[in-house]
Amino acid sequence: MIIAKSDAELLLHPRMANRHGLVAGATGTGKSVTLRVMAERFSALGVPVFLSDVKGDLSGFPFPGSSSEKMDARIQELGLEDFAFKGFPAVYWDLLGQQGHPIRTTVSEMGPLLLARLLNLNDTQEGVLNLVFRVADDQGLLLLDLKDLRGMLAHVSEHASELRGTYGNVSAASVGAIQRALLALETQGGEAFFGEPALDLEDFLQTDAEGRGVINVLAADQLIQAPKLYATFLLWMISELFERLPEVGDPEKPKMVFFFDEAHLLFEDAPDALLDKIEQVVRLIRSKGVGIYFVTQNPLDVPDKVLGQLGNRVQHALRAFTPRDQKAVKAAAETFRANKDLDMATVITELAVGEALVSFLDEKGTPGIVQRARVLPPASRLGTITPEERQATVKASLLYGHYEKAVDRESAFEVLKARTEAAAQAQAAQEQAEAAAKEAAKEARSSRSGGDSVIEAFGKSVVRAAGSAIGRQLIRGVMGSLFGGGGHRR
Repeated sequence: MIIAKSDAELLLHPRMANRHGLVAGATGTGKSVTLRVMAERFSALGVPVFLSDVKGDLSGFPFPGSSSEKMDARIQELGLEDFAFKGFPAVYWDLLGQQGHPIRTTVSEMGPLLLARLLNLNDTQEGVLNLVFRVADDQGLLLLDLKDLRGMLAHVSEHASELRGTYGNVSAASVGAIQRALLALETQGGEAFFGEPALDLEDFLQTDAEGRGVINVLAADQLIQAPKLYATFLLWMISELFERLPEVGDPEKPKMVFFFDEAHLLFEDAPDALLDKIEQVVRLIRSKGVGIYFVTQNPLDVPDKVLGQLGNRVQHALRAFTPRDQKAVKAAAETFRANKDLDMATVITELAVGEALVSFLDEKGTPGIVQRARVLPPASRLGTITPEERQATVKASLLYGHYEKAVDRESAFEVLKARTEAAAQAQAAQEQAEAAAKEAAKEARSSRSGGDSVIEAFGKSVVRAAGSAIGRQLIRGVMGSLFGGGGHRR
C-alpha cells in the first residue's frame, strides 16, 4: 500500500501491518491527513478500520473528495496519474448516541479494573468495587447499567456486617466515594454508555459488497471533553478484541486496524497494573490479526514498552521550543533506522505540512531506512459533513435500528428492589399481626373485667378482627389449629 513518496514509493506491507505503528507530529503538521490516507488504503484492501474523529474532520469518508488548486498541484507534483476521487464505506458511532449508532457495554463486561480507572478510585475504593463485583457474581445478580451498580453498592453497604466474614470489611466511606464518582460519570454522559444492547465487536469487522473494509468512525469531538471515558472505552475495546478473537498468527493482511487518536490519554495517570495490561495486549494482539496505530503529538506520550513494539512509523514535524520538545525531537530521531543522508534531529523540525519522516517494515519485518517523504492526498472528502449527510449515512447502515433503542431487562437493580419490597411487605404484615394480637388480648382482658367470659370476649375480638385482610388470615390460622388443620368436615 503506497502511503507516501520520496524519490521512490514508500509502501506499507499488509503482512506487516499488524506489527502496529505510530503517527506523530505537532498540531497542524498533517497527522489527520496521514491517518485518512492509511485508512483508505486499508479499506481498499478489504481491511475494516476503526478510528476516532476527535476534531470532527474525519467524517467525510463516504463522499468523494473534490478538486482544488492546492489538491491538483499536489497530485501533479507527486505524479499520481491514475488518482481519482472516491468515497469509502463508513459507519458512524457515538458513545453519546447523538452523531451515530450508540455504543454500549455492560458494567460486567467493563470489569472492576477499567471501571476503577474510569472513576479515578484509590486502592481502597478499588478493593470495595472488586468486592461488589464478587458479591454480585456469587448471588447471580447481573450488573448491566449504572443503576445496577448503584443498587449493589447500597446492598453491600446495608449488609456489610453479614458479608464481612466471607468478603472482608466494607468501608462506608469508600462506598460513598464510589457513589459520588458514579454521579460525576453520569454528568459526562457515561450513563448512556452502560446498558444493552451491548456492542457486538463483530459489527466492526464488516466489508461492503465490493469487498472493501468498512471504516468505523467514532464521533469523539464531544467525547474528548470527558477524557477518562474516552480512554477507558478504547482500552476496553482492545481488551475485548484480545479476549474474543482467535489466534491467526501473521495473516496476509490484518483482520482489523485501529487508529487511537490523542493516544496520550490512554497512558496519563494510568496505574502500573493498567500500563502492564496495555503493554501485554499490544504485544499479543498482533497474533489475533489486529494492528494498532497510535496517533499523538509527541512520541514521548507513549511508554517505552509500547513504543518499542510500533514497527511502522510516520513522523511529522515537531517543534523544539522547550527542553521537553527538544527531548522529544532527539527521542524521535533515535527511534528510526538511520539514514546517513539525513540529519534527522534537524529535519524533524524543518518538515513542511504534509511532509514526514517515514519508515515501514519490509517483507521480512526489518525496519526500513527512514526517508523524508510527502504523504499522498486522500481520495475522500476532507473536512466536515452536514448533519443531514450524517443522518442519511446512519440510516442507510445495515445496523440502523439494532442499537438505537436501549433495552432494560431484569438485572441487579430490579432484583434487589423486589427483595426490598418483599421484605418491607413481610415486615408490615408481621407488625399488623402483632398489633392485632395485642388488641385482641387487650379487649379480652377488658371484657373479662366487665363481666363477659373470656370466650365471649375473644369471640367479639375475632368478629372485629375478621374485618381486615390480616385479620382473616389470623382467623383462618386460629380456626385451622382449633379444628385440626384445613379441609372440610362432613
